[in-house]
Amino acid sequence: MKFIIKHEIRGRLRIHVIQERMTCPEADTLSWYLENQDNVTDVKVYERTADAVIRYTGEREDLIRLLRGFSYDRVSVPENVSASSGRQLNTEFRERLITKVMVHYGVRWFMPAPVRMIYTVIRSAGYIWKGLKCLLRRKIEVPVLDATAIGVSIIRRDFDTAGSVMFLLGIGEILEEWTHKKSVGDLARSMSLNIRKVWLKRADQEILVNSSDIKPGDTVVVRMGNVIPFDGVVTAGEGMVNQASLTGESLPVRRAEGKSVYAGTVLEEGELEILVKAVSGSTRFEKIVTMIEDSEKLKSSLESKAEHLADRLVPYTLLGTGLVWLITRNVTKALSVLMVDFSCALKLAMPISVLSAIREAGQKGITVKGGKFLEAVADADTVVFDKTGTLTKARPTVKEVVVFGDDPEDEALRIAACLEEHFPHSMAKAVVTAAKKRHLLHEEMHSKVEYVVAHGISSYIGDKKVVIGSSHFVFEDEGCRIRPEYQERFDALPAEYSHLYLAIEQELTAVICIEDPLREEAADMVRKLRQEGISKIVMMTGDSDRTAASIACRVGVDEYYSEVLPEDKAGFVEREKAAGRKVIMIGDGINDSPALSAADAGIAISDGAEIAREIADITIAANDLRELVTLKRLANAMMGRIHRNYRGIVGINSGLILLGVAGMIQPTTSALLHNTSTLAISLRSMGNLLEESSAKMQG
Repeated sequence: MKFIIKHEIRGRLRIHVIQERMTCPEADTLSWYLENQDNVTDVKVYERTADAVIRYTGEREDLIRLLRGFSYDRVSVPENVSASSGRQLNTEFRERLITKVMVHYGVRWFMPAPVRMIYTVIRSAGYIWKGLKCLLRRKIEVPVLDATAIGVSIIRRDFDTAGSVMFLLGIGEILEEWTHKKSVGDLARSMSLNIRKVWLKRADQEILVNSSDIKPGDTVVVRMGNVIPFDGVVTAGEGMVNQASLTGESLPVRRAEGKSVYAGTVLEEGELEILVKAVSGSTRFEKIVTMIEDSEKLKSSLESKAEHLADRLVPYTLLGTGLVWLITRNVTKALSVLMVDFSCALKLAMPISVLSAIREAGQKGITVKGGKFLEAVADADTVVFDKTGTLTKARPTVKEVVVFGDDPEDEALRIAACLEEHFPHSMAKAVVTAAKKRHLLHEEMHSKVEYVVAHGISSYIGDKKVVIGSSHFVFEDEGCRIRPEYQERFDALPAEYSHLYLAIEQELTAVICIEDPLREEAADMVRKLRQEGISKIVMMTGDSDRTAASIACRVGVDEYYSEVLPEDKAGFVEREKAAGRKVIMIGDGINDSPALSAADAGIAISDGAEIAREIADITIAANDLRELVTLKRLANAMMGRIHRNYRGIVGINSGLILLGVAGMIQPTTSALLHNTSTLAISLRSMGNLLEESSAKMQG
């Protein structure tokens, strides 16, 4: 590829690609290619100017070599990249807006008056027909008001006013549709699949491979808590699959041999072997877009109230118009009322405020699945935290392996890693990582693995039963014992670590000591949440009381509960809600899923279990818990903007009506000011909330 370097500083390069015109698919291809390079941290490609801004690490020469070697023809881009990038959508709506403005002013400035009159009458027919259809359904809503305003202007031969009203209505419709579709697209992209590794079944072995290596006809194994990565047919096993992301069904459905399963759904229980039918991700994206557009999830209660209020105000606007005419017998004054309605602004500004807030959250690495969840965060007064992987670091580490049997330390860790690698939990990842660091490679040597939520794992190696998990699971549920000669060693286990217990044939074999350090920002985050209006902060964990008490004290929570099961967390959330509190639940594991579902807003950590992310209403990045404070501020700012919009719409439009009735402004001016103010409020509603909020605090 030929290019010119337009500007550069260390770690950042702006280039101009030398070609006649860059298409949207070409821009997507270049962007995808660069994003997938190890030394590239961020890319923005601008197809209109054929420019690209690239942030990178390492040597400048390595990046230059990559760019020189790039060719559109040699890069194979996944099918769903261009389909879901949103680049084509933005181009289409920009062109529609420009065309709308050019046509309107071209007609007004250059078309002869008689032709302009005919053109305006023809255009008005569509608006009038919409109003008539509304009346035929026995409803008096916004289309009736628009049709009346345009129709009366034409009857009075005030074609400029009719044209201006239709132009501003058209601009508003384009902006609303653009903002809505862009927000839906951004949301759908964030919900789309991002599965890098899958278990491939080959002969009697399971091999962990890149998802990009899978082809139709391969068989993959999916276990409880994982997202199903491809469309396919179940060839073995049985499980309960959560299909909410595709169908909206809240209850999981049973899937067994011969049944179809779809990419993006989550296996809540069981284990499935799936014959892959399709590996493309575009259908998943399209299904999500359809689900979001058809769902009421995007509607906050304030949006719904605005829409209902808008429609309810229409009859009063018409009644006011009639009363002004009856009292004054002045058509001009009556039209001044008709040209101003509250509903247009209410219906336009409120959804844009919510969708813009969702978009801004996305820019901060926060995925919000609907406006009502931002509203729930704004109203929340109680936050419930899981401990492991949430308040503590997402990547705990193995510090010590204490053996209690004949197996050496490395063999005990190898067995534990062999079992744990199948399941998505931060403790399991710690064990697998420790085994890799010691180069403890293994082949699958166990039979089917059974995962007991919030307890542990059970399997067989040969004819020997192996269990690994919590103290409660290993010693109480499974009845395992400690050999007497090792009791003193067991009593001396370091208390500062979390413990995983490994037992073979009901005899303790090893204890894996895992350091699960508190996040540095946890205490600061809790303090700032209180400043943002959260009055009750609770921590719940399956860990021991000793560990839980230590963490709770250091973080500064109001209450903590230890050794809890998943149903205990969900039960606590339900009791708090029954007491009239608005509850946010934050977690990252399979055992947090019931509580995430029960909360007014469930928030998952981005690198936690896939089922938690799927069920959660909001997902935040795992690298800094202070994003929760950002989310709360954003939600509060959104509600503040909505209330300001209400006051602004009522104040401006009431003032215009009074000026019109007093005869101080003409209907044309009234319509222009009304539509201009509606557009101004809507455009302001598209601005970044956090910047606006920060500016106000500084002012």
